[in-house]
Amino acid sequence: MMATTSLKLPDSLKERIAKLAEAAGKTPHAYMVEAIEQEASRGEKYQAFLAEAEASWQEYQKTGIAYAAEDVHAYVRAKLRGDTLPELVPVKRDR
Repeated sequence: MMATTSLKLPDSLKERIAKLAEAAGKTPHAYMVEAIEQEASRGEKYQAFLAEAEASWQEYQKTGIAYAAEDVHAYVRAKLRGDTLPELVPVKRDR
């Protein structure tokens, strides 16, 4: 089922969308639906990222187990260079 929603757009935005949609070989409607879908997906991914960060923080609060920042930085640098990745070993930190 598809719900109908009405959008009031400034004329200048409507013109921009029409030009971009034509260049993409889409109708303005299809272009807007795709844009809204992409933004909704981005928002959902961001919310999932925040939830995962909160869960990680809560786990750290309980256990005190984390990775040393310098080890994480070395890991990321090695990954970016395409080098063999160093092993990350979690450590218990005093909280």
